[in-house]
Amino acid sequence: MSQFTRREFLKTSLVAGTLASVATAPLHAARRTATDVVTLGKSGLQVTRLAFGTGSNNGHIQAALGQQEFTRLIHYAYDRGIRFFETAEAYATPAMLGEALKSKPRDSYKLMNKVTTDPGVNPHTRFDEMRRVSQTDYFDIMLLHWQHTPNWVAETTRWQDGILEAQQKKTIRTRGASVHGLPALRQVPGNKWLEIAMIRMNHNGTVMDGPIPDDNNLGIVPEVVAHVKQVKQEGMGVVSMKLVGDGRFTRHEDRQAAMRFAFQNAGVDCVTVGFKNTQEIDEAIDNLNLALA
Repeated sequence: MSQFTRREFLKTSLVAGTLASVATAPLHAARRTATDVVTLGKSGLQVTRLAFGTGSNNGHIQAALGQQEFTRLIHYAYDRGIRFFETAEAYATPAMLGEALKSKPRDSYKLMNKVTTDPGVNPHTRFDEMRRVSQTDYFDIMLLHWQHTPNWVAETTRWQDGILEAQQKKTIRTRGASVHGLPALRQVPGNKWLEIAMIRMNHNGTVMDGPIPDDNNLGIVPEVVAHVKQVKQEGMGVVSMKLVGDGRFTRHEDRQAAMRFAFQNAGVDCVTVGFKNTQEIDEAIDNLNLALA
């Protein structure tokens, strides 16, 4: 009978163990994609990593396509695996998006809307009207739109309460805010009301958050990234926008760099990009897939 030395036994066991671990490793773990479903923090809401944004130039870019072409574009994105769609009450697109999605099963996609926090308006009346316009019984995410002052948390308590009441009725599933400017963004970490934070992000600070909400000045990227990482540690989901610099990134390499930075450096959960043709959808999917490789 052959005798193994202890060294030979350990070497054989190590090889066997390595082969076994490779054989049992999940194959899908090796590759992440733009259309994977991810969970937005403690909210538990699951969305695709890439969302179709309909707010380019406040939605006028998409609205100019006309309903038929816009619907075709939404369906193209849907068929390519994008199942997360974004609009806002202030955009030109909520009714168009509702029309485009009405043929799709409501439980097959996620819909995010943003409410303008006007004074003297009944939140529930506003939410009911928004649901009517969007042809939906509920919104998966409702954000307080364009919060840009250091006092926005105190100034929007009535809207926060209204969203909480709508969540109890299940006409809104999760809640959050979109912020502009560092004075507003600095109020996000530690905020117990927020479940989702929508934060602007790209690699060079174009149309990002700075000391004042002025889109003509470069944002302070390191501070924005630090806030993203902090709120993620606190359990918030982070949706990022301005991945093409509000349309200012005309070079393909800049659009690639912005997507790579958002996921590899900032660590956002998902991003929303505004599209006006199928080529832009295909490119964004490719850029995000490359960023995740």
